[in-house]
Amino acid sequence: MAVDWKLVVDCADPLQLARFWARALGYEVEDNSVLIENLVGLGAVDVDDYTVVDGRKAWRLLAAVRHPDDPVEESSGTGLGRRILFQAVPESKQVKNRLHIDLHIGEEQREAEVRRLTELGARVRVRVEAHGSTHVTMADPEGNEFDVQ
Repeated sequence: MAVDWKLVVDCADPLQLARFWARALGYEVEDNSVLIENLVGLGAVDVDDYTVVDGRKAWRLLAAVRHPDDPVEESSGTGLGRRILFQAVPESKQVKNRLHIDLHIGEEQREAEVRRLTELGARVRVRVEAHGSTHVTMADPEGNEFDVQ
């Protein structure tokens, strides 16, 4: 039986990183405002647990992005398909990622995509030509590495 999964990224600022990756991937930032409203009504969370972003309640310590074509659980706003969850942790990034995302853009569009991602807040780490392959290793605004192929 296949297992459902999501990629979880530890970070300092989940809301900022979710906005970056939503724009980078063409994904949508999940809207958890209905869930937060319900939990506030039950007394399970209070004003310290959420903030307001673009007029909607959002978790302070969690934010997720999802593929716009995938289904969503209406009662929570949680994506039920391809998604990345960003969670705040107290420690900063220390070493190179052991897991990273590859963006398959294509050779013809690679440089334009690198420029676009740089404008969004990413930075180029290294350009790699090895083993018959070419890609650009970049870092998101918090230093998490990813490749543009």
